[in-house]
Parts: sequence; structure tokens; C-alpha cells
Amino acid sequence: MRKRQAKKHPLLPDPKFKDLLVTRFVNNLMMQGKKSLAYKIFYDSLDIIEEKKEDKEMTALEVWKNALSNVVPHVEVRSRRVGGATFQIPTQIRPDRKISLAMKWMISFARKRNEKSMALRLANEILAAVKEEGGSVKKRIDTHKMAEANKAFSHFRI
Repeated sequence: MRKRQAKKHPLLPDPKFKDLLVTRFVNNLMMQGKKSLAYKIFYDSLDIIEEKKEDKEMTALEVWKNALSNVVPHVEVRSRRVGGATFQIPTQIRPDRKISLAMKWMISFARKRNEKSMALRLANEILAAVKEEGGSVKKRIDTHKMAEANKAFSHFRI
């Protein structure tokens, strides 16, 4: 790295729940700068979750946070070239990257679902993640399996 590291921009909390994590999620959900539409999709999906959820004493926001924690990976594999061969080396993930990966996986697998609206897709992906099923949870499990399979190369870690 030749230049200094970029500064973290401060995030404003979202208007409804006053939560920074919601803002981060909505920023990942947003496409082409349409933040108000992203907020509408997110809040609509929370309304759908409120209707569909099984655990009635939890709020929809708590269900979403629970789903996000079920998707968060703990290790990932990174490619490292050692003596002409490329090895997949399992490494621990920084806390902010863990959350970012979980959000990106949840949103990308919600977009691939076959429901009518994005709010419904996101709501169903969140409800699936709470039950430890769905594409985003499968992605986390696959990532952990890959790290476990390449544990023999962990001594190459920097």
C-alpha cells in the first residue's frame, strides 16, 4: 500500500429504528443510488416478517438481526501463492467484514429467489435464515467446510 488508508465514512442511523446496522444493510440493498426505494423494500419486508413469523414475542427487527447472526461466517479461505503453487489458506475474518459478507450473501440470495416482489423475497430469505436454511446459510456452511478441508495449509498464514 503506497497511499494512506481511506477513512471510514460515518453512517447516519435509519429513520425508523435509529439503527446503524439497518443503514448498512439498506446501503448494500440499494441500487443506482435509490436509497428511499431500498428503505421501502427493507421496511416492507419487515412488515411481511411481522405477519409470517412464528415467534410472536420477537419483533421483526430482532428476527432480522437473528437471521443475520445465523449467516455470519467465522473463517474464510484466501488464496496464497507459495513456491509456484496456489493454496487456499483458512483465515479468521475481521468483525466488520463478517457482517458485510453476511449482508451481501443475504441480499444476493434474496435477489435470486422466485417471489413476486423484492420485499417478499427478502422477507422469505430472512425467515429461512432464522430457521438455519436458505441459500445464505448454505453459503456460510460451504465456506466453513472449505476452510475445514484446507486446514492443513493454515501454517502458510501470514
